[in-house]
Amino acid sequence: MTFSVPTSSFPTSQSLYDRARRVIPGGVNSPVRAFRGVGGTPLFIERGAGPYVWDADGHQYIDYVLSWGPLILGHAHPQVVDAVKRAAERGTSFGAPTRLEIELAEMIVDMIPSVEMVRFVNSGTEATMSALRLARAVTGREKIIKFEGCYHGHADALLVRAGSGVATLGLPDSPGVTQGTTQDTLVARYNDLTSVEALFDRYPDEIAGIIVEPVGGNMGVVPPVPGFLEGLRALCDRYAALLIFDEVMTGFRVHLGGAQALYNVRPDITTLGKVIGGGLPVGAYAGPRAIMEHVAPVGAMYQAGTLSGNPLAMSAGLATLRALREPGVWDTLVARAERLTQGIGQAARDAGVPVVQTRVGTMFSLFFMDGDTPTSWDDVKRADTERYARWFWGMIERGVYFAPSQFEAGFMSLAHDDGVIERTIEAAHETLKEMSND
Repeated sequence: MTFSVPTSSFPTSQSLYDRARRVIPGGVNSPVRAFRGVGGTPLFIERGAGPYVWDADGHQYIDYVLSWGPLILGHAHPQVVDAVKRAAERGTSFGAPTRLEIELAEMIVDMIPSVEMVRFVNSGTEATMSALRLARAVTGREKIIKFEGCYHGHADALLVRAGSGVATLGLPDSPGVTQGTTQDTLVARYNDLTSVEALFDRYPDEIAGIIVEPVGGNMGVVPPVPGFLEGLRALCDRYAALLIFDEVMTGFRVHLGGAQALYNVRPDITTLGKVIGGGLPVGAYAGPRAIMEHVAPVGAMYQAGTLSGNPLAMSAGLATLRALREPGVWDTLVARAERLTQGIGQAARDAGVPVVQTRVGTMFSLFFMDGDTPTSWDDVKRADTERYARWFWGMIERGVYFAPSQFEAGFMSLAHDDGVIERTIEAAHETLKEMSND
């Protein structure tokens, strides 16, 4: 970094970070929390309420991270807290079926167009890992296509780096991931159907399916270009492969029916997480009955989990989805996200700072770059990460908490009312003006 990252204002976070690094690798339980993308000391959060979080040093922030997306109603929403309390009083885990699992599954089936059956797991990684296994079980094939810049959890088969050619096999993207594990993972370019067609041309009878974030969310928010998702559907139909939509992030974030409802493209398998747990650990994979009945105990594809369908997570998810379905709630969320992004965009123009903004539903990104809207990981990599770091710390100083990485999405919640959004826009004007003078 060529600028001075503020650290003196966070002595308690610094002390906690020093303690954490002695007993937790890197002091964090997920890498992006280490602030490597922006420098400085990670903020240790003590509590949240509505649109706000407070760090260990007592600073209050307007929060647009929202636990990386699940908290679409805001922190500690009364309906969610009450539902979790009532569930906990009855018992936190049984390892047996409960009514709550049925109710949440029924609600998901009612809301997501392609879904007839749901299997709950404990994380998005479990969901995508299981979805790949299911696609292979149904088709009897082994190869999977994924896209550069799309993240689907840390399962070995999905931690691969894109090759230089469209037909290049993926190579391990992390020590400990073997080439044998990833030899059946093929990598294509997001929003580029030609790269996908080339893989099918090379392996016409070997590809079990395609897994894709229908809206890229793990390279910042990158929307699909017109025809891309429809093209994936057509290719899967032509080659008898399965289309998997990873809607762990986009589910109930870009549309109440997920990205598949927004773009009117039906996948064969859908993975879910985040919002369906209302802030508690959860995941799910889902799809039509004919596909899901390949899963044990009905079918032969084995998958199990001690805490799957945990009553606390099911209760939080039910409370969240019920609130989202109240009349006017979704429209309010989208309008507020639009107002925020428009306000920040105007602040950037006023300051003469080049930015490109993207937004789909309640997910948004601010890329410090000029030019057209990015459509791929190669485009996104042009963004100025140092300038983003300046933005991040400038907004922190003004009481606004965005993701500590240029390549992560921002999120809107129902708790972010007009006054909160206006304060954010004012902070953006001040920060961007300051940046323009550097």
